[in-house]
Amino acid sequence: MPIKTGMKGEIRMKITVLAENTAANATLGSEHGLSILVEMQQAVILFDTGCGELFIQNAEKLGVNLSKVTHLILSHGHYDHGGGIEAFLRINNLAKVYLLEEAFSQLFAIRAGGEIEYIGIPQGLSGHSRLVFTHDQMRIAEGVILFSDIRLSEPIPETNRSLMIQEGEKLLPDAFVHEQVAEFTENGKTLLLTGCSHHGIVNILRDYREKTGRAADMVIGGFHLHSHTTGKAEDRLLKGVANYLERTEAQYHTCHCTGIAAYEDLRKMLGEQIHYVSGGQTLTL
Repeated sequence: MPIKTGMKGEIRMKITVLAENTAANATLGSEHGLSILVEMQQAVILFDTGCGELFIQNAEKLGVNLSKVTHLILSHGHYDHGGGIEAFLRINNLAKVYLLEEAFSQLFAIRAGGEIEYIGIPQGLSGHSRLVFTHDQMRIAEGVILFSDIRLSEPIPETNRSLMIQEGEKLLPDAFVHEQVAEFTENGKTLLLTGCSHHGIVNILRDYREKTGRAADMVIGGFHLHSHTTGKAEDRLLKGVANYLERTEAQYHTCHCTGIAAYEDLRKMLGEQIHYVSGGQTLTL
């Protein structure tokens, strides 16, 4: 998996979206899920797997050799991000899986008709020898740090309201202690991958800046502005999100749970500062 070089020959980080709700061309599959590959000089990192084996199928079509992946990061404990972990472990004998221990919580969604659906990752994985339980500000490779324990200073997405965690006999609102984001730094450039931003993208960016004293050059991930249950956009947060992002110097590439309608509204407010990324697209930093 060659890594692209810049104008002066420096090696640049390469980011490939392996699975997403949409696909860049008709040869690739799509699903309600997310999987992103980051190729660096010292590591090849898979961030999430999507729902199942689609990320593997798309990787083969894109000429990506997943047996070379050195680390797998799980952003949080939902099936549409970790449903393919077992499939990944079958084709890769090298990588460890980095996740918060709380990702194995019993997680559910209340659907539009009131049905309760399990949306967690396979519980049988919990004792696997290649799991590494993470913590806030944990360095897992050169230039790769994981952040969790997100401090909340702004409202969180209303779309979280249908997402629950089981504690004992009760279903309670999920506080997303199982969510983490990943920072990748190489050649003085920083990428932040956010998964679904259940804590709210503004809270995540503020917490990251408070902890590190810096801002990312590029941010990729879902902003959870679309409800998978109701099919509606999160209008309440849109303007506040746009106002905050506009004050930063980062480039934003959003996807998945942001939703197309919310993205289009953000695009009207932010212009070229934000783009939508689909399965099969590649970015460099």
